[in-house]
Amino acid sequence: MPTGDLAYEETDFVDTEIALGVLDAIDRNPSVTQRSVAEELGIALGLANAYLKRCVRKGLIKVNEVPARRYAYYLTPQGFAEKSRLTASYLSHSFSFFRRARSQCAEIFDAAALRGQKRFVLLGSGDLADIALLVAREKNVDVAGIASANNAADLQRQLKAFGQVDAVMITALERTNDALKISLAALLENRVHIPELLRVRFSRPFGASETTV
Repeated sequence: MPTGDLAYEETDFVDTEIALGVLDAIDRNPSVTQRSVAEELGIALGLANAYLKRCVRKGLIKVNEVPARRYAYYLTPQGFAEKSRLTASYLSHSFSFFRRARSQCAEIFDAAALRGQKRFVLLGSGDLADIALLVAREKNVDVAGIASANNAADLQRQLKAFGQVDAVMITALERTNDALKISLAALLENRVHIPELLRVRFSRPFGASETTV
C-alpha cells in the first residue's frame, strides 16, 4: 500500500459521496485498484489514494498484499457500519433521493407482483418507508406494517403478528446490512427485497432454507 500524507478532509457533501463511493467499490470488488476506483468515481488518482489510506487508518478497510505486488481490499465490520452511515447521510441530502426511491420501490412492487407477492412488511422506519408506503398505495400493494427488529426471532414474532406476509422490503437507512441479515435469517431470499440505492447486496446463496413464519 503506497504511503503519503493525507491531503483531503471530509467536510461537505462531495466528500461524503467520494468516501461512500470508495467503500462501495471495495464492497463490490475487493480486487479494485486505486486507478479503477479513481476512474469509476471520476476523481484524480491522488484523491482516490488519499481516501483509501484514510479508510485504512480509520479501520474501515483491511489490505492484504497478493501476488504480482498488488493489493486486495476488504471492508471490516466497522467499514460496513460506516458505509451504512454514509449512505443514510448521502441520501438524506440528495435532491434525487425521492425520485430514485420512488422509482425503485415501484420496480420492486411490480416484480414482486409477478411472483404473487402482494402483502409486504417494511423493515425500518423513516423517509424511505414513507415513500414505499406512498408507492404501495399507487400500486395497490398491501403493506401490513413497519417492523423494527434486532434479530431474526424478533422479526419472526412481528411477521406472525402481522398475519399473512408475502415479502419484506428493507427500508432502513441505517444499519442496513443488519436489517438484510436479519431478514435473510427469517425468509427465503426471493421474499426479501431491497432498493439498490441502499447499496447493500445479498451474500447468501439463493434458495437457502428459511425459518417458518
